[in-house]
This record gives sequence, structure tokens and C-alpha cells, in this order.
Amino acid sequence: MSLTLADARIVTPEGVHEGWLTIEDGRITHVGQGSAPGPGLSVGGRHVVPGFVDVHNHGGAGGSFPTGDLDQARRAAELHRRHGTTTMMASLVTDAPEGLARAAAALSELCEEGLLAGIHFEGPYIAPGRCGAHDPALLREPSPGELAELVKAGRGHVRMVTIAPELPGALDTIRLAAAEGVIAAIGHSDADYDTTIAGIEAGASMATHLYNAMPPLGHRAPGPIAALLDDERVTVELINDGVHVHPAMLRLAYEVAGPGRTVLITDAMSAAGLGDGDYLLGSMRVRVDDGVARLAEGGSIAGSTLTMDVAFRRAVRELGLSLPDAVQVASLTPARVLGLAGRVGSIGVGKAADLVVLSPELEVDGVMKDGVWIAEP
Repeated sequence: MSLTLADARIVTPEGVHEGWLTIEDGRITHVGQGSAPGPGLSVGGRHVVPGFVDVHNHGGAGGSFPTGDLDQARRAAELHRRHGTTTMMASLVTDAPEGLARAAAALSELCEEGLLAGIHFEGPYIAPGRCGAHDPALLREPSPGELAELVKAGRGHVRMVTIAPELPGALDTIRLAAAEGVIAAIGHSDADYDTTIAGIEAGASMATHLYNAMPPLGHRAPGPIAALLDDERVTVELINDGVHVHPAMLRLAYEVAGPGRTVLITDAMSAAGLGDGDYLLGSMRVRVDDGVARLAEGGSIAGSTLTMDVAFRRAVRELGLSLPDAVQVASLTPARVLGLAGRVGSIGVGKAADLVVLSPELEVDGVMKDGVWIAEP
């Protein structure tokens, strides 16, 4: 089967091009400018962007990845796909070792199906004073041996682990993660500047939701934020929902890190796509009011109800990013983080036909995964 999308405004990291593209067997085979050479499906001058890539996502549509329940995971993935996220990682929260191993083993099946792009352990190796919506009773000191067992349970699909570098055993665990090909992310941490640098030197290359669950930026005690932003080896996650971080601070981070080291994430939990009410995130009770998820006890922010299309739209409208730069932080840079940029994250010949058609208002009009419409424009 061959399909040509015509009359498109194709957005790449290099620019916006008026033209067309052809898809065969799930891949992009031709990209051209101007009028299509033959019959095709006109998208009426709408923007066509690569499918979004979300490296930090706990669930949606009532489904929660941390449960390891495959029906819930499928429901969550379907919700986010319909909002344009064609590649996503399943993020788990702090649990007992056997619970994490069980969830990782279950979700690895969906990784092998291609529904998920990997598994992220956001806990349990995080600071008690910065644990947010993680159960403090289940936190543990980082252990290279335990992480090795968890990676084994995930059958090669564990892609990221969040670690507070100031904890005993953290630097050795970061080194183990790097040796296993697992991204070590610094987050949920009380580390100072020097300790954060030590974590980066040990192999950490990611910042878990920069600004959130870490000491604030200070002019005498710069803390982890300055270390993570300043180091070219580190890519930073940003939650762009208008709740987690003020737009001015998001712009500041973007100006320092640039599109090549910035990734938009949702940090979505099971309430994404649903209304206000009571939910669970791992073992923690969460209340959602006006779309904001907080712990029922204590009031800490507990993930988000964000979808990537909203984060993308806000990046353009609130942060002032160009469409090509918004595509890079929502698609290409996170694809590079996962080692998938040769297949997804941008529009080009040979790439997977993972595409999102956007209206002039940047609303999702259509979503395609591997050349098959999930939502037809």
C-alpha cells in the first residue's frame, strides 16, 4: 500500500516546507516540495509533524503503568497515542523490589509488541525529603546489585532510572546503570552543586523534571539545577503544563540547554484524559481538582494530567518556540535520548511513518503510527 499526503506544511527541525510525502509499508519513502506528483490525500495545508516522543509517562485514561496491568497499560497508551504520542516510555513509581520487578516483567511484553519504547524506574532511589508522590516507606538506598536484578526483570527494556546522587551507593549505582546501557537521571534529590557534578561524572546524563523535586536555583548555592543546565552531557526534562514550572523558568532552562538538550515530558498519571476525582499513583491516593493532580494527604503535586499535544502547543504559544524547535523538543531530542532517532522523531526518507496532523490552532486532527491511522484526519 502506498499513501501520499499532499498539500501539507511539513515541519522538520530545519524548517517548515510546503509539500508532500509518500508512505509505503509503514515508512516514509519520499518527501517533496510543492505539488505532489500524483493523486494523494490532501491535508488542506495543515501542519504535519513527527509523532511526539514522551520519555516520562505514568499512565492515562484510568490506566496506570506502575500497576503492571497490561489492560491498564494498553488503555493509557491508546489515550496518549490519540493525542499524538506515538513513542512513549512507561514510568514506574517507588515500590518494593518484587513489585517493581513484576511490573517491569509485565510491561516488557508491551515493549516487545512495540506499544512501549521502554521502562523507567522513577524510584525507589530518591531522597526522602524530595520524594513528592512516592511512598516514603518504600524508599531505599541505591544498590547496584538490586538495580541489576531489576534490569534483568525488564528483559532488556529498562531504559532509565532516576537516582538522587547524594544517597549512599548512588554513584556506584549510576555507574552500573551506564554500564548496563540504562540512562541514569538525576532527580528527586537534595544534592548540592558539587554532588550533582559527581553524579554526572559517574555517568548520569538526564535530569528528571528539572526544577521539580529538587532545591531551587540559588546565586550562592546553585544546587542541582545549575549543574544540570550547565553541563553539555545532560538533557533536561521539562513539564510544560502551566502548573509545575512558571513559564519564565521554562524559558530560562530552554535558553541555556537549547533544543538539543531539552525534552518536553508529560509526567502524566492515570487521570490524564479524564475528569476531576480520586485516583491512585502507585500506592498513593491522589485527588485531581481543576485538572491538577495532588496527593490527597499533604498536597504535593502528583504527576500531571498533561498530554503531549498540549505541551507542544504551549511551547509555541507560551514559551515562544518556533514550530521546528517545538518539534525538536517534543520529538527529535527525546528520540535521541532513547537511541531511536534513526527511526522516529523527525520526518525524513526511511523514517517510520509516525505522524501528527495539526490544525491551524495546533490541535490534533490526525495521528498515524507506522503508516496506519490511529485517528484519521
